[in-house]
Amino acid sequence: MRGRDAIGVAVRGPDGQIFATEEKLDSVLHRNRFARAPFFRGVVVLYETLVIGTRWLMKSGSLAAAGEGVAFGGKAIAVTMLFTIGLAVGLFVLLPLLVAQGGVSLIFGEVDGGFESFLVHILEGLVRVFIFVGYLALVSRSAEIGRVFQYHGAEHMTIHALEANLPLTIENIRKHPTAHPRCGTEFLVIFILVSILLFSLLAGAELWVAILGRVLLVPVIAAVSYEVLKFGAKRREKGFWHLLFLPGIWVQKITTKQPDDSMIEVAVCAMQVALAANGETAPAGSLDPAREPVPDVGELAREMEARIEADQTAAGTAATPAATGPVAVKAARVAVPPGTSPGQAASASLTAIGDAPTRHWTTAKPSSMPRPSRTSRAAARGLAWRGDATWGAMECSASFCAATFRSCSATSTPGPQWSTTSKERRKLRQ
Repeated sequence: MRGRDAIGVAVRGPDGQIFATEEKLDSVLHRNRFARAPFFRGVVVLYETLVIGTRWLMKSGSLAAAGEGVAFGGKAIAVTMLFTIGLAVGLFVLLPLLVAQGGVSLIFGEVDGGFESFLVHILEGLVRVFIFVGYLALVSRSAEIGRVFQYHGAEHMTIHALEANLPLTIENIRKHPTAHPRCGTEFLVIFILVSILLFSLLAGAELWVAILGRVLLVPVIAAVSYEVLKFGAKRREKGFWHLLFLPGIWVQKITTKQPDDSMIEVAVCAMQVALAANGETAPAGSLDPAREPVPDVGELAREMEARIEADQTAAGTAATPAATGPVAVKAARVAVPPGTSPGQAASASLTAIGDAPTRHWTTAKPSSMPRPSRTSRAAARGLAWRGDATWGAMECSASFCAATFRSCSATSTPGPQWSTTSKERRKLRQ
């Protein structure tokens, strides 16, 4: 959540706790009047947003990986950023041009200006729109990106509630839509529309000039797009401006999704931190989730790796007495409706496991027992400690059973209870 002078960041940790912090905005935009001038400010804001957003996305990814005992190095993050920037330029700037040039050349032969150049320009714009919308629709089918889009929706709904001066509670926040008029998705849509106009200046140019020109025009397009958004912000409900901004709302039907309650909780936490960092307060009666400082990722990864190894050792030791006889394992799948609280999700999963039929294996040695992978253990923790509503419960309840109660004798039935404190959660997992 971004304020005037600082941002608030909240991240759901590997054990379900919320890590939060603030970060002061001390960029050239805040120190230099020239950087706040029209057109220049658009480029600075875009750069600043990309840098801050990417850094914290990578940080949250590092925290998630640390939950599996893995630490991302600086080189891995740098390579990821370079690859992402290259993919964006190649996919959304250069590929449409090459497809349009190739298509028109295939039909009309060599493109030598006139009608053919105009046709290349129109076709390029259509291909760019198709790739943009198709890319978003495709990646939204991924479970991981789907969760990102749910958090995106939680962010917008929380901002709507604040702008309506309502207490930031889950009930009030759920009254609002996931789309928001000042979303970055809307900026991307305007960026594409402006690019179609400005790239027309390069119509008929040689291929290498057209490619280089498009790359160099990206900051110019960003500057113009920002000014269009800023100028039209107070006019968006009127005629032309309403039609211009409407596609941005449509595309948000892809880039935002209804969040579960735990995601709204994270969004409110980030908002509370941002408001406090900017010297403001949330409306009275607002939720104020418990949070911890953001830990050192390397230390967290080492701690989780040691914990995983200890779990494996303990599980292997527990399996030894039953190694020569039947081993009973219970597993179940349960669908938990969206909006279910973490406690209810865990309780439903544990109840289903308790009611599930017992499956028996006769094994000669512990190594032949099915062993949960590191991924399934991390997913199991996601269900047990975070309470992921639909996806987590449906896909991870069996992993939760296999990871936590990997082997137990027919006469030994575990009976865990849902707990909320981090100390109790560590004790339960051990």
